[in-house]
Amino acid sequence: MASTAPPREDLITEDEEQRPPLTRPLLRRSATNNISQVAMVGSKACPIESLDYEIIENDLFDQNWRTRAKADQVWYVVLKWTFCFAIGIITGVVGFLINLAVENVAGFKHAAVSSLMDSTSYWTAFWVFAGANLALLLLASAITASVSPAAGGSGIPEVKAYLNGVDAPNIFSLKTLAVKVIGNIAAVSSSLHVGKAGPMVHTGACIAAIFGQGGSRRYGLTWRWLRYFKNDRDRRDLVTIGAGAGVSAAFRAPVGGVLFALESLSSWWRSALIWRSFFTTAVVAVVLRLFVELCGSGRCGLFGKGGLIMYDVLRVYSVVNERGRAHKLLLAAAVSVLTSCCVFGMPWFAPCRPCPVAGPNGACGSLNKFRRFHCPPDHYNDLASLMLNINDDAIRNLYATGTNDVYHRGSMLAFFVASYALGVLSYGVVAPSGLFVPIILTGATYGRLVAMLLGRHSGLDHGLVAILGSASFLGGTLRMTVSVCVIIVELTNNLLLLPLVMLVLLISKTVADSFNASIYDLIVRLKGLPYLDGHAEPYMRQLSVGDVVVGPLRSFNGVEKVGHIMHVLRTTGHHAFPVIDEPPFSTAPVLYGLVLRAHLLVLLRKREFLPAQERYPKEYSIAARFEAQDFDKRGSGKQDTVDGVELSPEEMGMYVDLHPFTNASPYTVVETMSLAKALILFREVGLRHLLVVPKACDRSPVVGILTRHDFMPEHILGLHPVLLGGKWKRLRWHKAAVAKYFRDLIVRLANCG
Repeated sequence: MASTAPPREDLITEDEEQRPPLTRPLLRRSATNNISQVAMVGSKACPIESLDYEIIENDLFDQNWRTRAKADQVWYVVLKWTFCFAIGIITGVVGFLINLAVENVAGFKHAAVSSLMDSTSYWTAFWVFAGANLALLLLASAITASVSPAAGGSGIPEVKAYLNGVDAPNIFSLKTLAVKVIGNIAAVSSSLHVGKAGPMVHTGACIAAIFGQGGSRRYGLTWRWLRYFKNDRDRRDLVTIGAGAGVSAAFRAPVGGVLFALESLSSWWRSALIWRSFFTTAVVAVVLRLFVELCGSGRCGLFGKGGLIMYDVLRVYSVVNERGRAHKLLLAAAVSVLTSCCVFGMPWFAPCRPCPVAGPNGACGSLNKFRRFHCPPDHYNDLASLMLNINDDAIRNLYATGTNDVYHRGSMLAFFVASYALGVLSYGVVAPSGLFVPIILTGATYGRLVAMLLGRHSGLDHGLVAILGSASFLGGTLRMTVSVCVIIVELTNNLLLLPLVMLVLLISKTVADSFNASIYDLIVRLKGLPYLDGHAEPYMRQLSVGDVVVGPLRSFNGVEKVGHIMHVLRTTGHHAFPVIDEPPFSTAPVLYGLVLRAHLLVLLRKREFLPAQERYPKEYSIAARFEAQDFDKRGSGKQDTVDGVELSPEEMGMYVDLHPFTNASPYTVVETMSLAKALILFREVGLRHLLVVPKACDRSPVVGILTRHDFMPEHILGLHPVLLGGKWKRLRWHKAAVAKYFRDLIVRLANCG
């Protein structure tokens, strides 16, 4: 980072101080932009760092590439495809196990409740239902809060930010993966209005990221071939592939999984990645199909009886969650009790309806389609049939064709309101939970309600309109078109709906884009994750990079004193430093390149020092003393520190030649380049550091360094507050403007009348 001023406390503007606590950002950034930033990762505030996709070019790495044999390159390609196959197999198995567990746990719970209801033990049925829900949700919240807070929520904002270049501790660890799977099973089975799709995306990304860790010294996995992937570029590709595999496992939609990763998650995409992603998602689909066939004869319990298929509340929950683990569990318990009361209590107000076709023993055909609840034999409760089901089964019921007379209009309205409200309340609880399925369910209810309001003269099948309702809600909240369209077609296997689904998605996305960003983009911002959009804000075209660079700048000489390096590393948190050659190594100060903090720590631990300020002699063999793997990037969220480096006073007075280890060709921009143009370069190349050089030659060879945080609106507008009141704003409707427009319209209509 460019700034080296001492750390300061976060600054609160006068306007922000006067705002109510629930309308302030969840986290405030440091105004000096000089230390590691903090963001909400899962359900916990954690320090975050940027990823570096730039290819390092120096003497050591150039020599390493020249000495690589053809067999190494072939083996590297083979490993890529092997990892894709393994990711597909494991993600498919995990996806099947999650569905198997959810359908059995929730199925046994609902079967027990139905049995008690049939025997008129109504209060016992309620306490069993509420107690089971409370125990399951407390289990999910407890393991999330105490074992891995990074597993909270859907995980899609964290995956989206990682693929944009933001790293955080434990977001892809083995512990997070375990908590994500177990917690999501418990949360979905607890009748909480959450889904499996979002957590499944995070699960697939975790599985892929573990393959990209390059082995583990703790577990003895240190084979040389595992180290090929110890860099941010290959890890990014694997996480992208894993996220797409997660979507495929959630919906059995391989093409939709690839398109979802491309449209919604990935910030960088290559044609070669499409082939590997599609191969992985296809493997997932085959694995799921295989297990579904194996369980077709009833050997897997209740599996197969069901389906495989916002919010300002987050601010309120954040205030509660900040008070500690006990408050998180109390919040989860409160939401669980409220949900149980709502789900169990609302069907009592719904009318009993005669079964379309009476089944054996006076029961309505399928248990998951028709719930008797408190009704007499040969009758069913339509609202209970939706509420006392897992979300997958409820969606299947709503999508069913030829069922126009199955649901009452009042029941559908009540379920729509409850589905929307419970979806808002459920998100933010400290447990692995997703938004995708609740949005589909609420949209399907909305579609059915619209079809009912249109009446019989429309001739529309309510099940088909429910599919269009889901598409409208997905397009309006997630702002995805192509991937959602394909997922819906793969889910319903109905190509005739394709034109209507496309039209609905385009309309809903266009209308919603005129008001705000997508739900995942809003959550990314609320969490404080420094996500770089693919476009520049209008005011960035009025600023140059020199307007946002702050200093002074810390740099090193080409041959630097060890004591000075140690002092800079201990007193700053910067991750890269310019290397400047000065006389006698050059006739004038000149920029030689950029050296990374992690590489400096390797040099200090190796203790390859010089007694005098001079370059390594010609006979000095770098390859004999260093290997490229010594400089491999550590796993996600792991950082080396200077605390473990202990040097004697004699060593502190020696020198180290930085030239062989410095990136001699870093990306640079002139200080007069517009900030908008620099942002596009920074994002498209996937940089962590962008050097700013002066326009004139009679100045220092480096003006400063741009990092991700220098492009954040908070930093820019903090330096130039006059832009807040300027005209350089994106064209978008605001709530106040819309309200004023409708008030004026009503007044005009009243005057005309």
